[in-house]
Amino acid sequence: MKKTIFLAFFFLFNISLAHAGAGGHAGHGGGSSGGGASCIKARLGKFTPDHLETAAPESEFSFRAFNVQHPDEIEVTIKNQPIDVTFEDKEAFILVKGKLPEAYKNTTVRINIKVNAKISKCDAEGGWLLKVTE
Repeated sequence: MKKTIFLAFFFLFNISLAHAGAGGHAGHGGGSSGGGASCIKARLGKFTPDHLETAAPESEFSFRAFNVQHPDEIEVTIKNQPIDVTFEDKEAFILVKGKLPEAYKNTTVRINIKVNAKISKCDAEGGWLLKVTE
């Protein structure tokens, strides 16, 4: 009798443990990352003007940021200098616009983009090169 009760308890306990681990507890995704929280990395695209195109000083550039929760997570720099940008929420993405600084003439610049998410493993970086005329 004791053996039967013990076996029944043992199987019920193991079934409940297996069920708890299979569903991903409290929205943590059931992954083995150890961090507990999951994210979708930001994606940057639709750079205008295109990579390695020629642009005049003070001309406008833009790009799209997908999977970004808040515009204040986006940081744009050129030659390690912060660039003022504007944001337009387009529901599926954030349209980011800025202007090339007047100081950069007859050079090639990289527009650097960094997305600082609330969870550091979700951070993203990107950018593209432009040839700036006189």
